[in-house]
Amino acid sequence: MTAVTGEWQDQRERQGQEQDRRERQGPKQGRRRERQGPEQGRRRERRGPELGRRRGRLCRTALAALLAAAVVLPLSAAARPGIPAPPPAVLPARLTPAALATVYEANRENAAEAARMAATDGDLSRASADRALTSPSRRLLHLDARGTGQVTEVFGDLAHATRIAVLVPGSDTTLDTYARFHTAAASLYRRVTREAPGGTRTAVVAWLGYRTPATISATVLTPGRAAQAAPHLRDVLRELRTLTTPGPASVALLCHSYGTVVCARAAPAVTGLGVTDIALVGSPGTGAGSAAALHTSARVWAARGAADWIAEVPHVRADLFGTTVGFGTDPVSPSFGARVFAAGPGGHSDYFTPGSASLANLARIVLGETTEVTRA
Repeated sequence: MTAVTGEWQDQRERQGQEQDRRERQGPKQGRRRERQGPEQGRRRERRGPELGRRRGRLCRTALAALLAAAVVLPLSAAARPGIPAPPPAVLPARLTPAALATVYEANRENAAEAARMAATDGDLSRASADRALTSPSRRLLHLDARGTGQVTEVFGDLAHATRIAVLVPGSDTTLDTYARFHTAAASLYRRVTREAPGGTRTAVVAWLGYRTPATISATVLTPGRAAQAAPHLRDVLRELRTLTTPGPASVALLCHSYGTVVCARAAPAVTGLGVTDIALVGSPGTGAGSAAALHTSARVWAARGAADWIAEVPHVRADLFGTTVGFGTDPVSPSFGARVFAAGPGGHSDYFTPGSASLANLARIVLGETTEVTRA
């Protein structure tokens, strides 16, 4: 007990000495910090512009590397053998409401042939995707099963619709992944059908009418694919004007992710085609600095889910080696000037999830119930 007590006393004495030393140093360190404070502040001020320039150089370097990858990746992808598929079905040069049933049947038969060819080639995944389109319930306005594939599918009675939603998908949407896009469109169709007021007849058009970029690629950072897609989107909107009776329907463009860049490119040309609203969800930017810069008569809406990773994408736009990289102003920012609506807690792929705030608001936009849309 005596030895333990002695050790304890020695330890207490050492602790006391250490405390005395810290107390003596305290005022000195305080005065040293006071002297260093203004100087450190001045150093930070001098470093501010330098850090900004350094970040700018890093950003440009990263964008340049991605742009270089954009040249390499397509060349690598070109080495992959293509999936055999028939050319698109021969359809009437000018579609009419009366011809829709014939068109749907012709495209289902084309999908069946594509499934047979893919299965023979050993690509069972593509064969399954093609085969799903052959169901009698599927209304395919257009189908091209070659390459990554393109599909325009109708939900509802297009010929008699008074309000139409056209969904424009983002990156990584192909014939192989089309099932998830189909699910989103079907979810919206169920919602607008259930909530449509008397006298309103609705249809939803899932438009995979362009070659979408891959999410992990430099192509997704440039407007090239959007520039190619915009004229085709305009053409299908013009076609829809002739396929509804007794008169043209009101159209809402619902654009997701990279699809918002496509819609922005098409926006100036959709005036006069019945487009009353353009909704941008999960957008990386549109390439335009503001909603006014879209030069459209349609109402422009924007939303982003609380868990959407797209919020982390830098909203920058730069010209590198003659190519524009990035899409600039965030559409949900006040400076853009869109009508920002609530999208709830969802992530990048949750905007059409049944029961979600985003789906409820998108349905209201489609139905023209704009005063009922809940704002963010």
